[in-house]
Parts: sequence; C-alpha cells; structure tokens
Amino acid sequence: MNGRGLRPGLVLPSFVSRKKQIRTWLDLNMAVMTPCPDELKLVALDKDDIAVVSAHVQDARVKVADIFWRPREHRFVMALNRFDWMSAIDPKTDYRRCRTALRFERVNACRYRNLDQSDKEARLNLLAVEFAESDAPAGIVTLTFSGGGVIRLDVECLEAELADLGEFSAAALCPDHFAAGPATA
Repeated sequence: MNGRGLRPGLVLPSFVSRKKQIRTWLDLNMAVMTPCPDELKLVALDKDDIAVVSAHVQDARVKVADIFWRPREHRFVMALNRFDWMSAIDPKTDYRRCRTALRFERVNACRYRNLDQSDKEARLNLLAVEFAESDAPAGIVTLTFSGGGVIRLDVECLEAELADLGEFSAAALCPDHFAAGPATA
C-alpha cells in the first residue's frame, strides 16, 4: 500500500504564475464553470492552519485522475471541486463549488488505502485533512475520504497551499452529514 500507483503530474512551482495552465490541466468535466468573484488562497504551516484548510475542503469532490504524487520533487497535488461553505451561510446566495488545487510540499512518502487507482474516472468525496506531528517539525498528513479511503503523506514539515483557480459551478444541494440518505451537491 504505497503511493507508487498515483499518477505523476505536471511540475507546478507556483499556482499564481501558472493559473491559466492549471485551469486547463485541472478540467474535471463536472459542470460548466464561470469566473469566481472571490478566490480563496490559504497557506498551512501548522496544525491550526491545516484545520482551517480542512474546513474549506470538507465535502470536496475529487477525481482519481486528478491526484498527483511527484516523488522526485517531494510534491503532492490534488485538484478538487470544493463546496463553498462561506457562500452557503448567506441565504441569498446559491450553493456553489469552486475549482481548487491543494498542494503539499516536502513530502517524503505517499501511501493510500481503500482507493482504486485503476479507475481514473472514479469520484471521491474528501471529508477531512489532518496533521499529526511525529518528530517535530515532521509529521503525517492524512486525507480522509468517504467510503474509508485514505491518503497518508509523510512530510518533512507541514507546508501546504489551497488555491481557488478562479472558476465555480452551481451546486444543487448543500452537503448534509446528518441526512438519512446519501445526498450529492
């Protein structure tokens, strides 16, 4: 159970300078996207920071083909469509999903469990991102998906970036973890 099955991706030194290329590269084919008026950009360097990132990516949709582990560059990148929880609190605003990239630097190892790497079209639902320090500042980043899927990153230190890529699409529903049946948004 190691990360060798994860598909290598493009070299992405900076989300800001290569935003146009990344938008093309991250085409998730999920919905028609329109420009996003207020882009979210966060950097996580400690456990409190990653908790904020986790709150923003809760219930994000991820396509297996858009998970990239770059072992030579010690980089892990994942494209996702995150549910915009900030706009959901305003009753006058429609629900939406934002095209977003989540990047981790200084990654020494990547392992996964209960994820079918052969089905590149499979869609995952990201529930949480957590960091546990093991030998300061090193530690383990855990990305937990519904259905029991997990990606574990062994990091030299926590260095993550969450960046909206400037586009969003309408979401029909707000994710509800307390609903009796499965709901998709």
